[in-house]
Amino acid sequence: MPRGLRRKSSSGIYHVMIRGINKQIIFEEDADRLRFLAILNKFKSISDYTVYGYCLMDNHVHLLVRESEEECLSKAIQRISSSFVRWYNDKYERTGHLFQGRFRSEVVLDQRAFLAVLRYIHQNPMKAGITSNVFTSKWTSMSEYLYGSSLVSTELAFQLFSSDQHTAYHLFIEYMQDFNFTQYCCACFIETITDADCIQLLHEMGITHISEFQSLEKQDRNEIITKLKETYCIPGRQISRITGIPKSTIYRI
Repeated sequence: MPRGLRRKSSSGIYHVMIRGINKQIIFEEDADRLRFLAILNKFKSISDYTVYGYCLMDNHVHLLVRESEEECLSKAIQRISSSFVRWYNDKYERTGHLFQGRFRSEVVLDQRAFLAVLRYIHQNPMKAGITSNVFTSKWTSMSEYLYGSSLVSTELAFQLFSSDQHTAYHLFIEYMQDFNFTQYCCACFIETITDADCIQLLHEMGITHISEFQSLEKQDRNEIITKLKETYCIPGRQISRITGIPKSTIYRI
């Protein structure tokens, strides 16, 4: 039976799961995990994806990523997987597949879904009994949210809590420790930012007509576009449709 097409995320954000074939161990030691993160970081600029979170378990990986407009998620994950498998096979003198068929992906369409998935990823080692709490795992992106990062983009998660950096940090920490929310249901992750909502956000920013937005100084226009993209998770194609600004321009901002 042919494989079905992947569901497309209008936000461009996905929860990705990559598993070892037949539940095989894919990280034998810390050096293997470090290599995977290095490859993830390497192709970030080549494939132009954004990493919001990760968790490296012994036999599988969780990623929270946004694909680029120019390259689809499947192509980016193929680059990452192929590079790691070549390195892994050479190191352990083996041949053949390492990962289980196609990677699994779930769309993340709104802010609530984004935070729920990020928390789920960070809590994975604790739920598996590997760590005592969400902050002590060495191989999740939690440490990068706590201490700074060059791989993970942390701004969006913090901005969803507060525009004040100090307040956002503490609310984020509190949210990540909420262990009552043990699962998330992707079926209920519906798109909540409609075109009308987006236009209303522009009104709240002082833009009453689209023509007014198009006549803004470049710096002012770019600040608003950045806020729509990063704070409200509105995809570039939707911003382009509403404002008339070319998608290529929006994705360069």
